[in-house]
Amino acid sequence: MPEDLKTALSPVHDHPDDPQQEPTTGVALCMSGGGYRAMLFHLGALIRMNQLGFLRKLTRVSSVSGGSITNGVLGLNWKELIFDASGVATNFDDQVTKPIRGMASDSIDVSSILEGIFGGVSKHVADHYNQYLYKKATLQDLPNDDEGPRFIFNSTSLQTGTLWRFSKPYMGNYKVGLVMKPTVQLATAVAASSAFPPLLSPCLLNLDPNQFDPNVQPPPPITSADFRKQIALADGGVYDNLGLETAWKRCRMVLVSNGGGALSSEPDPKHDWISQTNRILMIVYSQVVSLRTRSIIELYKLGVRDGAYWGIGSDILNYQLQDALVCPIKDTTALAETATRLTAVKDDVQEQLIDWGYAICDAAMRKHVLQGAPAPDRSRYGTFHKPN
Repeated sequence: MPEDLKTALSPVHDHPDDPQQEPTTGVALCMSGGGYRAMLFHLGALIRMNQLGFLRKLTRVSSVSGGSITNGVLGLNWKELIFDASGVATNFDDQVTKPIRGMASDSIDVSSILEGIFGGVSKHVADHYNQYLYKKATLQDLPNDDEGPRFIFNSTSLQTGTLWRFSKPYMGNYKVGLVMKPTVQLATAVAASSAFPPLLSPCLLNLDPNQFDPNVQPPPPITSADFRKQIALADGGVYDNLGLETAWKRCRMVLVSNGGGALSSEPDPKHDWISQTNRILMIVYSQVVSLRTRSIIELYKLGVRDGAYWGIGSDILNYQLQDALVCPIKDTTALAETATRLTAVKDDVQEQLIDWGYAICDAAMRKHVLQGAPAPDRSRYGTFHKPN
């Protein structure tokens, strides 16, 4: 394989001493950031994966930002899912769909900024997550590896410029070290993962430096208490908006659901410093995601990994399935341009975003993973239908 493709993705390992070898097993689902837009888009993908009986095959679910909201609901309620003989969770809507749609009906970003100016914005975001979704559950309430997938919530360390992960077995990163069996609230982990800068970040995590496991140290470790007593975190999408790093080195099959919004064109961009800086950062971000996406697809083609990619900005016709649901690109592009916010979404738009995630996931899975699986007649809420 060409060296540029080998280095295009350089994911970290679960532990600093993990062997440098390619995985032979494991199925990962990676869910991107993108606020409520991504949260709902990923929900649609999960609904279709459940119908296909594929959820129970997952061994790892890695997420950032808006994807982490969905991931947290799935992880916390996993042990309550009732799977039938075909591998379909018959109570999926009650355990996963309803809570997420309830969250999508409430705005939290603006209120959190106003309420949290003096008390910490991320704390207020976490409070909202607890109220609607997580009920003060901790990472230790997630399933064990032998009970379901490992659920991972990715954030960005502002101190080291690297990924910081939260999971049931441990949290931390390869520069500072690991805290084993963390009792951090799930809402805090999701708030850190979705701490979109600069308004919702940083999320400050206060720790005892002695919590870091002395037997699990990166070479060379940063053991200074200044890096371990207070962890400053921002949105996981700052570092890896597809949530790939914590899945790529562990799983042979990697499924990527990208709910990141499309960069809209502006005929007359604003000239003031703040608006111009924001526009430039969005362009840089868009290009980084595009480069990662192209690299992933090329690595699929080369056989480096099995799996499938689907994105909110994709054209369903590119999958070349005659029985794919009919999803006009004009309509789906408009959905992809939904603002990246944690702002209430109207019911009809919620259903359209869910249905688009459902339809494009269906096309990707049946094209690349489950060839021969039956095609659906319609999307979950009937926004899209099968061809005539």
